Amino acid sequence: MYTFESRIRYSETDPRRVLTPESMINYFQDCSTFQSEDLGIGFSYLEERHLAWLVNYWQIDIFRAPVLGEHVRIGTSPFRLKGFLGERNFMMETTGGERLVNVYSVWTLMNMQTRYPERVTQTILDRYELFPRFEMEYLSRKMTLPEAPCAAAPPVIVTGQHLDSNGHVNNGQYVRIARAALEETDLRCAGKLTRMRAEYKKQALPGDVICPQCSADPEGRVLTAVLNTEEGAPYAIVEFTYDCD
Repeated sequence: MYTFESRIRYSETDPRRVLTPESMINYFQDCSTFQSEDLGIGFSYLEERHLAWLVNYWQIDIFRAPVLGEHVRIGTSPFRLKGFLGERNFMMETTGGERLVNVYSVWTLMNMQTRYPERVTQTILDRYELFPRFEMEYLSRKMTLPEAPCAAAPPVIVTGQHLDSNGHVNNGQYVRIARAALEETDLRCAGKLTRMRAEYKKQALPGDVICPQCSADPEGRVLTAVLNTEEGAPYAIVEFTYDCD
């Protein structure tokens, strides 16, 4: 497993000084990026071939969210590369060895010129070492739209602050928008966040308008924000599960 160490910064935490879900995602993206760069199959290698890894799905299982000032170790291990898809686990733990977070993620290797998926190159196959996948619950990466009634949150116009180096909304930004939308519609849970899932269906570009639709299950434990186009097709579905006991 590839790992690096860090410390939780004030700028990465919520008002309770707990690491936010989007900041978790940033750590995991950084970890896989560092690994790819160290293996010589990072941005330069991909850009020369008009390629980029785009995430399709996150499942983040949170045992305990780290807090301001904690020293943490972040790790990643790819466990399957087949066709144009890659599947990776990530983890976060304290430097003392307490496991904080386990992650399942699915990625597509995309040709950014043709906008079509492309098979993983032999060089990538040769450079990445595959590991056994984590022992954890693996939910379907195809998320279903909520059946509960939805409440609309104010639309969000995509600007430069939302973009990554591929020129579209970064996947962590969708999670931030989803959290803000749930708060706007007064859908929130005072319990501990135990799982976050996100499925990305369509790329949002500068000038696009994201229209959030928010809902909660009858117990108020699962909150969902569907981030739609103006025509009603989802850019992303983001789901938060809480332990409210």
